[in-house]
Amino acid sequence: MQCSYFDAGVCRSCTWMGREYDEQVGLKEQHARDLLAEACDPATTVWLPPVTSPESAFRNKAKMVVAGTVEHPTLGILDAAGRGVDLQGCGLYPQDLRAAFPAVERFVTRAAVEPYDVPARRGELKHVLVTRAADGALMLRFVLRSQEAVTRIRKHLPSLLAELPRLAVVSANVLPEHKAVLEGALEIPLTEQQTLTMDVDGVALHLRPRSFFQTNTTVTAALYRQAAQWVAASGPTSVWDLYCGVGGFALHLAAPRVVGVETSEEAVASARTTAAELGRDATFVAADATAWALEQREAPDLVVVNPPRRGIGADLAGWLETSGVPRVVYSSCNAVSLARDLAAMPSFAVREVRLFDMFPQTTHYEVAVLLERRPAPAPGG
Repeated sequence: MQCSYFDAGVCRSCTWMGREYDEQVGLKEQHARDLLAEACDPATTVWLPPVTSPESAFRNKAKMVVAGTVEHPTLGILDAAGRGVDLQGCGLYPQDLRAAFPAVERFVTRAAVEPYDVPARRGELKHVLVTRAADGALMLRFVLRSQEAVTRIRKHLPSLLAELPRLAVVSANVLPEHKAVLEGALEIPLTEQQTLTMDVDGVALHLRPRSFFQTNTTVTAALYRQAAQWVAASGPTSVWDLYCGVGGFALHLAAPRVVGVETSEEAVASARTTAAELGRDATFVAADATAWALEQREAPDLVVVNPPRRGIGADLAGWLETSGVPRVVYSSCNAVSLARDLAAMPSFAVREVRLFDMFPQTTHYEVAVLLERRPAPAPGG
């Protein structure tokens, strides 16, 4: 992939820009193999072929920092001095997502929403977050310092909806603190429709504004298919999907009893909506995954975990180790924490591993492993 922003030195977010894609995938897989070497037995662990991604136009979500002035806002990133660098032409986004940026830029001017000046700590609009569904529908979120501009945004919103007919969901998020986070706790709906339908292999997942969703839909679909194959091969009666998000794994799995657990109440609400539409008898619980698991009296036949970068941690790894659960599917966005968690679960053998390249042009990747409990040693053995 060629990028004029990278070539000009104005954006270095894609640290591997310019490397041959095959080389990128090979380096990522070697990195994963090195980190997981102690957990994987060369005689019994199978490394499946990596799942690759389109090199460009693969991101379904744009997280754009807003800077500049009301008359000339920039959508992109900040330079070292805190000034805006406009990246509306970034090749990581599909064309119809990029096509929305100029309309958003004009709207900022029309509604007189002052971009937030980070060095001066002055202004209102910090970020715009735009998510694209597979059918081209869009969700737009304005991240604001306060509610000062909400009335003007509401007033001028019809003009933006007319200019972007595929814009389905709009909201304002309030982030009053001056800190390096993406969003705040308060979300103000601005359209009647409040969920975006993200179709992944025929499962219409409902995404609310503050719910997490993988940024690469194509590779996410492959990840869900792989998990579904692993689960189907073992034929479990009961499955837990811990850190379930909007239910992506849970609703792709075939099992009589599926329970998803997620801290985000918005994500759980989305998962319940999808389950109802599909007629799936799946249960979704808003709770901390570790605390919830430790409270249960019976363990399931199989557990799926898809934690954030920190991993599942010592408490949940320790519970899995002693639970008697025969199989675990672990999807990780950080092979370092995955290796640490596997070391805390020596009763499980790594049977299959697969790398999923969610993030071309960077060092990041997803890796999924199928774990099976080792046979108990014979008495006296």
